[in-house]
Amino acid sequence: MGTEEIVVIGAGLAAVSAIEALRDEGYAGRLTLVGKEPELPYERPQLSKDFLSGAKEFKLSHDKEWYAEKDVTVLTGATATALNLDAGTVTLDNGEELPFGTLLLATGADPKIPPIPGIEHAMTLRTVDDARRLKDAVQPGTRVVMVGGGWIGLEVAASVTALGGQAVVLEAAAQPLRGVLGPTLGEHVAALHTRHGVEVHTGTTVEAIEPGAVRTSAGEIPADIVLVAVGAAPATELAADAGLEVGDGVVVDERLRTSDPRVFAAGDVALAKHTVLGPIRVEHWDNAIKQGRLAARTMLGKDGAYDWQPYFFTDQFEFSMEYVGHSAPEDEVLLRGNTEGDEFIAYWQRGATVTAAMNVGIWDVNDKLRELVGTDADPDQLTESP
Repeated sequence: MGTEEIVVIGAGLAAVSAIEALRDEGYAGRLTLVGKEPELPYERPQLSKDFLSGAKEFKLSHDKEWYAEKDVTVLTGATATALNLDAGTVTLDNGEELPFGTLLLATGADPKIPPIPGIEHAMTLRTVDDARRLKDAVQPGTRVVMVGGGWIGLEVAASVTALGGQAVVLEAAAQPLRGVLGPTLGEHVAALHTRHGVEVHTGTTVEAIEPGAVRTSAGEIPADIVLVAVGAAPATELAADAGLEVGDGVVVDERLRTSDPRVFAAGDVALAKHTVLGPIRVEHWDNAIKQGRLAARTMLGKDGAYDWQPYFFTDQFEFSMEYVGHSAPEDEVLLRGNTEGDEFIAYWQRGATVTAAMNVGIWDVNDKLRELVGTDADPDQLTESP
């Protein structure tokens, strides 16, 4: 495969990880990074956690000197508008055309915008500018209503509370995170937030967003700020317009190749063929790092495949956890340890097979849990100390 010039579209963690790996693995050719934000690349988890809560300052992945040392051309504030596979070029919004021998699509995902009347009055959280606007707007007593009780909505609720605001979570399901954690742990997380003063409204749908309020199926809820956090959609438009195969993401094989052998995809945008789980799209920090590295190795003709279990973490008040695997809502959940004290391990099983595991407030066990996932286990042998 020709790698006389590699272009990376997107400036998130998958893109940076690919660039790091390309240079570490000995690639010495031209390397260009195209990012639509004015900032240099950064990690997104801080936006809903430490940066938003005020616990830490905003941090870039690397400073501009690092990119200079790695001989990477970084184009910030630049949007790729067209991909011409026949010509091997990427067109930018300023009209410039970048030639490529190999291309990585790491375009990420964009917040889903539900068709709710008045949705234009709501905020979303995806970029550091979004986080800055939200952080600046939250004063003591400010009521921030989260539409959606997923990871972003709940993490923002915890951060808003740390800033002295009043957080409100609206969730259509019977419990927050029900689809990921199941009803028992979803209820546990709901109770955690309630203890910290967050208003949690479950089984509640939004009918309209109005000045100063959100109209819901449970009545009108006062709101100074409304944040929509109902998930993200992969940014596939560039790939689809170029004729690449797309579904719920850019379709790639177990080595992250698209339907064009010169083009790869990694991170939130990639619908990748996992060697065990099949096609799956994962929107988490760990996956972005590993897929970026795998894409780089594949570009250079080196070994590797998408064979690791999904992993993610969260911090909400005293609830700090790591999760590994890929469970389904119907899987049986087994809890081991002190759930009231937020020190326990949860296992998900489908039949005898452990599909996922989560350690809460218990550390240095995730590697052992990772070894259990995908294996058969007697429930009586699953303990709080794997």
